[in-house]
Amino acid sequence: MRVVTRRLLSCLVLLAVAAFPALAKKAETGFLDRTVTVSDATYKYQVFVPDNWSPKKSWPIILFLHGAGERGDDGLVQTEVGIATAIRLDRSRFPAIVVIPQCRKNAWWAASPMIDVAMQSLEAAAKEFRGDSRRTYLTGLSMGGYGTWAIAEKYPGRFAAIAPICGGVLMPDRARAQSPDDNAPYKKAATEIGSKTPVWIFHGGSDDTVPVTESRRMNEAMKALGGEVHYTEYPGVGHNSWDKAYAESEFVTWLLSKSLPAKASGQK
Repeated sequence: MRVVTRRLLSCLVLLAVAAFPALAKKAETGFLDRTVTVSDATYKYQVFVPDNWSPKKSWPIILFLHGAGERGDDGLVQTEVGIATAIRLDRSRFPAIVVIPQCRKNAWWAASPMIDVAMQSLEAAAKEFRGDSRRTYLTGLSMGGYGTWAIAEKYPGRFAAIAPICGGVLMPDRARAQSPDDNAPYKKAATEIGSKTPVWIFHGGSDDTVPVTESRRMNEAMKALGGEVHYTEYPGVGHNSWDKAYAESEFVTWLLSKSLPAKASGQK
């Protein structure tokens, strides 16, 4: 009886040892804490990894830029709005890596060093989770919408598609004072981004924070280049147009359907 018991225990130990490597290799999924160092400063960011993530293939990867209200250094509050909210409502809609950096207080996505923080967070996550350089996307809301236009302008050809939400090119006060006949800032931004980058623009028709004319004028400027441009304006909706935008049934499908040609995927 003792011999049988010892053998049984030995078998159980061997099974446990054999199973341990498989358990140890199980990939982390969901919202994960990460950091990136830029100019000797450490910045926290989050990465969403789908439940079925596997290192055996490359994955589409989305860079999301939050708005001014989520600025800080806790690395968490930026996941309480926008695309992260949509992910939590239905993870299955987002079969992609989603990178969610955080802008520091009194800083701006459209300026250094936060542009570098966003891009280096994207690069780090792409390397760790096998992000596909040909299927890399950019979206943001409010201040992040401004950042989306600015980063797309600074890195033309880097993204397979962009989706700015209630953002713009000119700061709100300047935008309100801008002559309806002066389209130079919008034409310049559109030209820098180029006609090869598909764009889907969203804005609330009653936005009293960022003038809806910013998105309307960028829509016209991008359309003038002859590229693929979609514009969705929500009548009667104020500044928060992002909940509706990220809930659009075709949004994720459209975004992830875009891909850079092989020769363009290495552009910086």
